[in-house]
Amino acid sequence: MATLRFKALDLVNQRKTGEVTFPSHNISSYYGENVFGFDAMRATMSSDNFKRLRRIIDAGDKVDRHLADAVAAAMKSWAMGKGATHYTHWFQPLTGTTAEKHDSFFDLSSDGAAIEAFKGSALVQQEPDASSFPNGGIRNTFEARGYTAWDPSSPAFIIEGLNSKTLCIPTIFVSYTGEALDFKTPLLKSLKFLNDAAVPVCQYFDKDVYKVSTTLGIEQEYFLVDKALFAARPDLVMTGRTLFGHAPAKGQQLEDHYFGAIPSRVHAFMVDFEKTAHRLGIPLRTRHNEVAPGQFECAPTFEDASLATDHNQLLMDIMGRVADRHEFKVLLHEKPFKGVNGSGKHNNWAMSTSTGVNLLSPGKKPKENLQFLTFFINTIKAVHKHADLLRASIASASNDHRLGANEAPPAIMSVFVGQQLSAVLDELERTAKLPMEKGDNMYLKLGIDRIPEVLLDNTDRNRTSPFAFTGNKFEFRAVGSSANVSNPVTVLNTIVADQLLDFRKVVDELIDGQGMKKELAIIQVLREYVVESKAIRFEGNGYSQEWEEEAEKRGLSNVKATPRALDIYGNEEAIDLFRRNGILTEVELNARHEILLEEYIKKIQIEARVLGDLAMNHVIPTAIAYQSKLINNVRGLKELGLEDEYTQSTMESIKKMSHHITTIQRNVVEMINERKVANKIEEARERAIYYQEKVFSYFDTIRYSVDKLELMVDDEDWPLVKYRELMFNK
Repeated sequence: MATLRFKALDLVNQRKTGEVTFPSHNISSYYGENVFGFDAMRATMSSDNFKRLRRIIDAGDKVDRHLADAVAAAMKSWAMGKGATHYTHWFQPLTGTTAEKHDSFFDLSSDGAAIEAFKGSALVQQEPDASSFPNGGIRNTFEARGYTAWDPSSPAFIIEGLNSKTLCIPTIFVSYTGEALDFKTPLLKSLKFLNDAAVPVCQYFDKDVYKVSTTLGIEQEYFLVDKALFAARPDLVMTGRTLFGHAPAKGQQLEDHYFGAIPSRVHAFMVDFEKTAHRLGIPLRTRHNEVAPGQFECAPTFEDASLATDHNQLLMDIMGRVADRHEFKVLLHEKPFKGVNGSGKHNNWAMSTSTGVNLLSPGKKPKENLQFLTFFINTIKAVHKHADLLRASIASASNDHRLGANEAPPAIMSVFVGQQLSAVLDELERTAKLPMEKGDNMYLKLGIDRIPEVLLDNTDRNRTSPFAFTGNKFEFRAVGSSANVSNPVTVLNTIVADQLLDFRKVVDELIDGQGMKKELAIIQVLREYVVESKAIRFEGNGYSQEWEEEAEKRGLSNVKATPRALDIYGNEEAIDLFRRNGILTEVELNARHEILLEEYIKKIQIEARVLGDLAMNHVIPTAIAYQSKLINNVRGLKELGLEDEYTQSTMESIKKMSHHITTIQRNVVEMINERKVANKIEEARERAIYYQEKVFSYFDTIRYSVDKLELMVDDEDWPLVKYRELMFNK
């Protein structure tokens, strides 16, 4: 193993910076060239069919069979013109990754002649095995049928392999009985729900608004590790994180990596995957070093939320493919290394109208600011009411290691709005106790007209807040780097839309039932919401113990472990929220709950097995071998008549090593026994809690003794690549 370790280091030192060639120096000249977007559609379809498809995409209507055949013919012509030989329905099952089954355009005609064919029926629908993907009991092995169905709102694209090209068609994935088996289906439903709820509220202010879209900008953090060093760490290969490792003397404490000069090999990788992303229509704009050594970030321009989530899933796949060409491995685990920052995926979320207005951006006129406050305060109210759902939406075994650490938001859901907007909300709360002002001067009396003075950067940045307002959007910072963002965005869309429905109902009752002026009714309801949701607003240090104590006083949840965070999915209120708004049925929600619990159990189970194997079969034999060298050394000194003074410290080391070896052996056996007990528990929630409280509790004890042995065993004999070597970049 030591030979492998030094060979890995030798390979790293021999690496050369990869070369990247470009179709052009102007990104705009090749941007989207591998996407069947509107330009490609216009060039390959009749004018009438193109216009019909545009209208259907904009309205979200169903594509008829005749148009599907026309689109399929155009898509095949375009894809084959670019060298594609196969096509696939590209979907997002509940594994968290993407899935695809490739079929060839090649077929045989009725007379046996070889032809290339692709019909509308193949475009619109295919049939993968629904029982082989996570389904939470919705499908059994003997009930395998499931369907993928084309999503026209997300354009098809071409993925280039080593020697082939494949046309990928974004789809949803549902069971034979109609239940959603993917992340995309509920997301699309939530986007429609938010539009339907937000448009009538917008029409309080502008009758011309007919559509509200959700926009999303996803900042993606990740680590890069050389392939040779990665392969020399079985724990990284199997679990995505290092289960063992004594922290290096130099980590991130000098803060010299953040925004520093990008290492040459890393820069070449970044440029290469950006080129690939741009050709696929992913609008990447930002790249930089992150805080931890070996950690980096990229970010795109904001897009429609559905397309943004597709692009982020595609981006993670692209990064892995391109990294392979540059002899790197991309780590998307939320906490791959203990002692340094983990990685998140910050979701910058906003709403925009068909008239081009960002509903979360303060305006220049009183009416515009009242519209801004309406959507701003309703969002805060929704987060306050459904904070536990938001917490559950970002829960996972890997994200548990990051939430609450010294670089990530805590498990307590709170909202940061900044000093100036806090003052505006406090003014609304204060004036709620005064008689209602009438007439045009009410805006001046409430101070709402002062909002235009603090446009865009009207807040500071609070990196400790899980849900922060950053000028013209909310940044959901608690989402993990490996997550499919569809789940948290679906929850956010749903709770905000549901809140807007409640808001409109109350306002209409004041207007129609009490004859109150529209603006006064809106302000009165907003005042009430400000008071009711005040507990969720927090401007201070989310990392502090004081905040945990204060949050408890405010009645805010602080659920640090995934199994208990997921309990909300069994709550009647949560079930009712998703069911009555048509996002998820009770069956679908229960299935997701079951899947998430099983995923948590399996990840801890895999980690426990890897931990035990490495400790017993790699670390302990190496420690015993080194211990034997020390024993022979002591024996030799004694034979020379050199005792006590010369052998005492070595004898102490031998005793300490024996203690740590025995501790590891005992704890690994006990951990295995606890795992056997856990596996006999039938109910998934109780089994997950047992894994979290019993099995996982052995990890730190075993790791502590291994870390101590690492310090005592000579470098050359240690079987695992070390932290300082893994973080090596050049």
